[in-house]
Formats: sequence, C-alpha cells, structure tokens
Amino acid sequence: MRTISLYTALTAAAVLTLAGCGGAGAPDSGGAGDIPDDQAFVDYRPAGGQYSLKVPEGWARAESGGTVTFTDKLNTITVTLGAATAAPDNPAGQAELTALGAKTSGFTAGTVSVVQRTAGQVLLVTYRADAAPDPVTGKVVNDDVERYEYWHAPSALLIVSLAGPHGADNVDPWRTVTDSVRWLS
Repeated sequence: MRTISLYTALTAAAVLTLAGCGGAGAPDSGGAGDIPDDQAFVDYRPAGGQYSLKVPEGWARAESGGTVTFTDKLNTITVTLGAATAAPDNPAGQAELTALGAKTSGFTAGTVSVVQRTAGQVLLVTYRADAAPDPVTGKVVNDDVERYEYWHAPSALLIVSLAGPHGADNVDPWRTVTDSVRWLS
C-alpha cells in the first residue's frame, strides 16, 4: 500500500513539474527560434533610399557598406544591395548553392526556385548552415536559410537572407518580410 502511495505522489509531482515547464496543459510558447505570431514590424529604408522592407520591431541592427543585418536571439535577417546586369535564374542559383557548399560550415543543400512576391518574381535559394557560435556559450545552431534575390532594372540586386534554427516555425514572419520589399528608385 505504501509503495502505491509513493508511486502516486511521484507521478503527481512529475506531472506538475512538466506542466510548469511547458508540458501538458501549458500554453504553446513556440520552439527555439520561433518568432512570435504577434511580432510587430516596422519599415526600414537605407540611407540611399533605393528600397524599403519591413523588419521585426526591436531587433538589433548593424550596417556595413551595402549590407544591413537585423538580429534577435537565434534569428537573423541580412539585406545586401548589389548589382547585376540581369535577373538571377535557376542555373545561377544552382551555381551559388555549389559555391556556398564549398565554404559554409554545417552546409546541407536545399532547393533553387523562382517564387512570386509582391515585388515580382524572385530567385529563392534554400539551404542549411551553421550560425556563428554564441559568444557566451560557444554553442553552434544549425540554421535553415532562405535567400531571396530581387532584381530591379537596369542593374540593382537586393539579396534578403533569412536564417533561424532548423525546424523553427517562421513561415509567416519571413513571408511578411519578403512580401514587403519595395523598390523606391
């Protein structure tokens, strides 16, 4: 009889502990790297004013030359303005994927496709890669990367790369960012 009572007490304690840690009965708080569904977005326009896009409000921003990076916890958005004489296509995307594989830690090739966004057709290159080590813990997270390439005649190329932990549910936030790209000049 005492064994059954001890078992019942231990089981009840385990259930309460799991519930308090996000187990059964607790609200879903998302997985590692999930951007909250209620995330607010703000417009970003670089000093040159050639384009604009929406980025998550409150994320840290760093700028260097034609590249701006937005980060928060385990997610990163990198935007680079460059030049190209023609719109990127599937063969160019396959070549990029091959080049990335040769120099990227934790690389796993994904797909290359042309997708429709509000700004028009864009090249999408997907792959997995290791993020930079955490500066405190040294831990390395393997990210899912979506690289969107927007071309604007006569020669502007905007690359928007979105990275977050493998398996994170960021479909809606990433769609908000990639659908918000606008050419201003």
